[in-house]
Amino acid sequence: MRHFAQDLRFTIRQQKRAPGFTLLVVLTLALGIGFATAVFSVIDAVLLLPLPFSNQERLVFPDTHARSGYTQPWSWLSYVDARAQLRTFEAFAGYTDYLKMNLDSPSGPVSLTSVRGTDNFFTVFGIKPLYGRTFLAGEDQPGHDAIVVLSYEVWQSNFGGRPEIIGKTIRLDGVPSTVIGVMPAGFRFPLSARNAIYKPLNPEPKLKSSRGAHWMRAVGLLKPGVTAQQAQADFTYVLDNLGRAYPDTDTGRTVHIIPLQESVTGEASGPLKILLLAVCALLGIACVNVAGLLLARGIRREREMALRAAIGASRGRLLRQVVTEGLVLSAIGLVAGIALSWLLLTTIRTFLVSALARGADVHLNGRVVFFAALIAAATSVAASLAPALRLSKADPNQAMRSGNSIGGSREQNRLRSGFVITQVALSLVLLVISGLLLRNLHSLLNTPLGFDPNRILTTSIQLSPAEYEHRDPLATFYSPLLERVSHLPGVQAAGIINILPIKNWGSNSDIHIAGQPPNPAQQEMLAEVRVASSGYFDAMGIQLVRGRMLSPAEDTPNLKVPNIVVNEAFQKKFFSSGGEPVGARTDEGDKNNIVGLITDVRQHLAEPPLAELDWLIDEIPKDEVGEFFSMSLVIRSTGDPKALIPALRDAMHQVGPTVPFSAPETMADVVSESLVFERMENWLFGLFAASALLLAAIGLYGLTSHEVEFRTREIGVRMALGSSRGRVVRQILGRVSLLLSSGIISGWILTLALRQILGSVVQLHPGHDFVLLALLTLSLLLFGLAACFRPASSAAAIDPIHALRSE
Repeated sequence: MRHFAQDLRFTIRQQKRAPGFTLLVVLTLALGIGFATAVFSVIDAVLLLPLPFSNQERLVFPDTHARSGYTQPWSWLSYVDARAQLRTFEAFAGYTDYLKMNLDSPSGPVSLTSVRGTDNFFTVFGIKPLYGRTFLAGEDQPGHDAIVVLSYEVWQSNFGGRPEIIGKTIRLDGVPSTVIGVMPAGFRFPLSARNAIYKPLNPEPKLKSSRGAHWMRAVGLLKPGVTAQQAQADFTYVLDNLGRAYPDTDTGRTVHIIPLQESVTGEASGPLKILLLAVCALLGIACVNVAGLLLARGIRREREMALRAAIGASRGRLLRQVVTEGLVLSAIGLVAGIALSWLLLTTIRTFLVSALARGADVHLNGRVVFFAALIAAATSVAASLAPALRLSKADPNQAMRSGNSIGGSREQNRLRSGFVITQVALSLVLLVISGLLLRNLHSLLNTPLGFDPNRILTTSIQLSPAEYEHRDPLATFYSPLLERVSHLPGVQAAGIINILPIKNWGSNSDIHIAGQPPNPAQQEMLAEVRVASSGYFDAMGIQLVRGRMLSPAEDTPNLKVPNIVVNEAFQKKFFSSGGEPVGARTDEGDKNNIVGLITDVRQHLAEPPLAELDWLIDEIPKDEVGEFFSMSLVIRSTGDPKALIPALRDAMHQVGPTVPFSAPETMADVVSESLVFERMENWLFGLFAASALLLAAIGLYGLTSHEVEFRTREIGVRMALGSSRGRVVRQILGRVSLLLSSGIISGWILTLALRQILGSVVQLHPGHDFVLLALLTLSLLLFGLAACFRPASSAAAIDPIHALRSE
């Protein structure tokens, strides 16, 4: 400890004497440690942190698919039958989370996420409420479902965290409900459902009686000792039974049993693991950079170390001295790194919450800080070891005689060059990933949508069903609202739709065209189904190709065969062999006359336009219009869409004072939000690539500066013998170019070797992406040369007389 205290005091004096060196090392360590800590915080919360449920190893998600292979939720009747027949499940619960409910609060209406589950919903998770109780058997039946369980967030934000709320009656969608429980902090299901309330699932009669209506998800708790393979076999047997009993709706359905933890991480697991590899690469760059800086500094101290050895210092004593200096620097870097990771997590918190189901759980904690300390210690030891071993093995006699020739040995040059090549190689890998991700994001953002997103404003509307039990919401709310909004200054057109493009999709129906051959066996012919007002098409900029648009004046309610319009993708799918859709009729399920063909609008950004048919909301029978209490308002403006928000708020308040006003957004914002995960990937990999380039530039600059410093006398002699300044610069830049080329070649070998692993983030096609990859490679080369131009210029400016006197 006495020796350690001496080393510590000496280290502090050394850092004070060289503040620039200390700052550079600390910043390098802070970048590596900070980014690594931030990424580990995300990995810890998303992949490592246990789910907030009991018996999580037995929780599974049954991923069910239709006979055509696409994901298909449960119908109520199929769920009831499966629940009765399954033998490997302790509990098998159904739920929905796509509806919202309006809470009548003292401060006004509040729209909350509504999770509706069967009576055994909470049994699956095994979590006791913080206060009160959860659902009892039979409380999902009519007459027993006027109850609600609050999430911790809703309890805190809307009821002030008061325990006495248990047993009180609140109004949800205008209907009284008794609060029976409050869940503990951290409990959420689905994990992305924030500010949620939990209601018993009691579907309306139409959904309850239709086996072909697939709208409900399920989650299960396996019996103790049951394996996933046994559950898979049990589920397959039950689905086969249902297929034989109900061939029209259940034939060919398949299931894949997925552990709930795996279903939560979903497609994010692969990219997050690649992100971890990327931050390890950045940490490696920081490590070799610090090692290079310490080695260069150590070369200057060879005489000092030789003198210490000459007066009796052992090799171990010298080794401890150098490692102590590294540990002190790493401790400072650790503090700066934790501060940087906190800043980074705070900056990308919006990305995390929106892109990841458990994004709200990402934060610095004791485990993460401990991990950061381990990173700092490991980085310090790794970076200090090579310089420390080098100095501890130095020959005192040779070091004392070497004069200014120290640092010029081939071994030292090879070691420093190896550091630079490693940094350049790893930087190239990160640069390629970042460049390809940026290209992909740019491509997605410029995907043809079928509409101009910049002039369109949209907001969601959530009506309370109880308030319209004996009223027509179309006549008493939607039509008056559209009338007011369409006359606002700056509004070109306005309409409503039940499923907004890009933001939501996946509501479809099996379609057959009258007079055509039957659809292929075991294959659904699906079309997306939308319900909209006539003004919606103008608001979105959808054009008529042939026929006519839907109009309330011509399409009156209660027609025996309602009129619809279809898009061009519908024509390609259902009239692939020729024929005219306008004038045709669908004859499966709801029969409809096709009166118009319209241009395509992309329903999902990553999918080409799907076949779609649109109904006019005016044609929906009054007894069914209640299905559309949740709609989206779409407005086309002549100027800045967001300038309409205050007037829109007033108009909605005048028409429906009890309707919550959701923050409007442009369709450009909707498109951007749909790419939130891709944007987060771009942001992080771009930041890593930029940091890697910076560190590589620092490494090259340091290498060149130290070589110029150590070769000052040699350069002076060359210039005294007639070498020109330009030749000196070319010689130095030539050596840098060789190092850069070696690093780039090594980087490309590494990138191609990792091609399959990187495929979960970005696909690399050298032939297709040749121009982009060549530009990225050239940019790295030029960036590296630019970093070394100043020390090269300094070498050319050396005064030969001064250089010769320096000995």
